[in-house]
Amino acid sequence: MLFIDFSSAFNTVIPSKLITKLRDLGISISICNWLLDFLTNRPQHVRLDHHCSPTLTVNTGVPQGCVMSPFLYSLFTHDCRALHGSNTIIKFADDTTVIGLIKDNDESAYREEVDRLATWCHNNNLLLNTNKTKELVLDFRRKTDIHPPIHINGAAVERVSSFKFLGIHLSQDLTWTTNCSSLVKKAHQRLFFLRALKKHHLSSDILVNFYRCTIESILTSCVTVWYGNCSASDRKALQKVVKTAHQIAGASLPSIEDIYRRRCHRRAKKVSKDSCHPAHGLFTLMPSGRRYRSLRTKTSRFRNSFFPTAVSLLNSDPSHFTSLQAQ
Repeated sequence: MLFIDFSSAFNTVIPSKLITKLRDLGISISICNWLLDFLTNRPQHVRLDHHCSPTLTVNTGVPQGCVMSPFLYSLFTHDCRALHGSNTIIKFADDTTVIGLIKDNDESAYREEVDRLATWCHNNNLLLNTNKTKELVLDFRRKTDIHPPIHINGAAVERVSSFKFLGIHLSQDLTWTTNCSSLVKKAHQRLFFLRALKKHHLSSDILVNFYRCTIESILTSCVTVWYGNCSASDRKALQKVVKTAHQIAGASLPSIEDIYRRRCHRRAKKVSKDSCHPAHGLFTLMPSGRRYRSLRTKTSRFRNSFFPTAVSLLNSDPSHFTSLQAQ
């Protein structure tokens, strides 16, 4: 897994190239002209108190903080796709990740994909920051070979044992101890404020709302991704935070386990009903129409992941199939 870092990605977008790509996508000429006018000849200055710097005219980039900017950047990079079937390029705004599946120690397709991505970035005026680009190798073979480092523009990419991707710490052994430790640490910092509110005699309802907004939201961030494969000690540490918050607030709070199962169930229902979802095909009804076909799993890591768990949760919910038959 190669986590790409761009230097000021939003600021380096060339409006003329963006408009060309939008026209290729079939966007109307009037909208393209409106966007081009919006992105070019933008006056910019810096103000400190009552002092202002000289005004400059900016003709590159998309304004940061603008609601439309991440969407325009996504359209600008829509043609950055994986060339080989064994590779996948995941994009979320300016966060880009190259995932390569290596078989028989043949890394040629993966390395060619990285070289092709570097060329694409050069042609589209995007500057790859090799110093901040990281590589994570997942290898569970008993006898592992030495993996040569990846080079981008002549510089070697640093290989790491874990990486924070979209707020979640991924580890090379696919355990979640690092991620859970980080979440527990953040939650403990916010328990201080919950205690401070308690000392000022705020009502239990306000304390519970504060907990759910500032502490529970941290503990359950992307919980459907990582909680299923957490170790017993990690789950105990997470639940200990909930127990402490319960003692402070003086009200019952849902456990992390209950929140995990509830969110998995809700997400599974959405995916199973959305025929456009990439994972919709994993939810295949049996001939009886009362159960989904269980996913075959060879490892406990896969068995405890989201999709096998989601299928099991839906199979244990008769009301879901009753609603499907009614439709």
